[in-house]
Amino acid sequence: MADALTVHQQREQREQEVRAGFARARRVVIKLGSALVTNPQTGLERERIAALVDQVHRLLDRGVEVILVSSGAVAEGCVRLGLRERPDSLAGLQAAAAVGQVGLMAVYEQLFQARNRHAAMVLLTHDDFAHRERYLNARSTLNRLLELGVTPVINENDTVATEEIRFGDNDTLGGLVTTLIEAEVLVLLTDAEGLYESDPRVKADAAMVHFAAAHDRSLDAMAGPGGPFSRGGMVTKLVGARLAADSGAHTLIAPGRMPDAIVRLLSGERLGTVLAAEIAPRDARKRWIAGQLKARGAVILDGGAVKAVTQGGGSVLCVGVSRVDGQFQRGEVVRIEDEAGHAIGQGIINYSSVEASRLAGASTREIEGRIGYVNEPELIHRDNLALYR
Repeated sequence: MADALTVHQQREQREQEVRAGFARARRVVIKLGSALVTNPQTGLERERIAALVDQVHRLLDRGVEVILVSSGAVAEGCVRLGLRERPDSLAGLQAAAAVGQVGLMAVYEQLFQARNRHAAMVLLTHDDFAHRERYLNARSTLNRLLELGVTPVINENDTVATEEIRFGDNDTLGGLVTTLIEAEVLVLLTDAEGLYESDPRVKADAAMVHFAAAHDRSLDAMAGPGGPFSRGGMVTKLVGARLAADSGAHTLIAPGRMPDAIVRLLSGERLGTVLAAEIAPRDARKRWIAGQLKARGAVILDGGAVKAVTQGGGSVLCVGVSRVDGQFQRGEVVRIEDEAGHAIGQGIINYSSVEASRLAGASTREIEGRIGYVNEPELIHRDNLALYR
C-alpha cells in the first residue's frame, strides 16, 4: 500500500508540475473540432468561434504565440451549397471543402481584424510532412507568420488531398503541426470533458483520467472496439497526443464549450485530461535526428569548428567546413565529421550538397555572393544537430 501511495503521490506531483508549466508556455497549438465550430443545420457557429478567438486574443496579449488547427470547412460548405446530407462521393466532399474553407476563413479574418490583428490560412497535406524540403518550407513560413504577429489557421487541404478526406483528421494534424513548429503544448478542444476510464454515457460514475503519460498503453483498451472513445473521437486524440509527445510537447484534452476554457487551461487550472510527454522538446528532436533518419552525406569540419560545435555548443557554420562528401538536398540529414574521418554527430542541413560545397570556408556575409541567396546563416543550426560525444 505504501508503494502504491508513493506512486500516486508521484503522479500527482508530476501533474502539478506539468499543469503549472502551461502558464509559462510561449507557443501553443489549439485544435478546434467540428462539433465545436459547426452546426449540421446552420453551418459555422459564429458566436462560439468568436468566444474561442477572444481567448486567443487574450493569450496573444500576454505574449503567447498561437497556432489554430480548425475543422469546419466541409460542414460549412454543405450548408452553403444547400446539401441536406454530407456527400458520399470524394468529389462531393472536396467541393464542399473548397466552398466551406472560404466561409471558415472569412469568419476568422473578421474576428482577428476586429482587434487589428491578422489571421493566415494555411492548408497542409501529409506530403508536407513526409518530404523534408516541403517540411522545412512549411516550418519556415509558419515561423515567419508568428514573427509578424499573424495567427496561422491550419486545416487539411481536403480539396486536393484524397487521403485526408478518407482517413485524415485534425487531431492527427494538430500533433504533426505541434512537432513541425516545436510548440510546447497541444490543446485538443472537444465537446467532452476529457478522457474517461469508461463511457460516462453508460456508467454515470465513470472516472476521468486527469493525467497520464501520452504513451501509456493502458489507454488503448479504453479506445478499443466498443470502448468509450471509439465513437467520441478519442482514438484520434490519443494519436495526436502521441505525435506531440514524441517532440516533447504535452497535450490537453478539454471541453471547448466551457467558458474561458483555453485561458483557464493555460493558466494551470485542473481541467480536462493531460497526456504528458516524457522527454524534453530538445531531447526529442535530437533523438529523432540521431536515430531515426539516414544520413545522406557528410560535412567535414576543421579543428576549430569541431571544438566550437562539440565544446562550445555552436552551430555548424560554412566558414569551418573543409569539404563536403556525398549528394543530398536541403532538409536531409548529413553526418558531421572531423578531418580524420571520425563522425562527431549528424544534423539537418540547410543547403544542398552542391550549395554546401560552394559555401565551404565562406563567412556568413559571403553566402549570397557564392550561391545567389541566403536561406539560413548556418549550414546546420545547433537545434538541428545531434552530437555523438
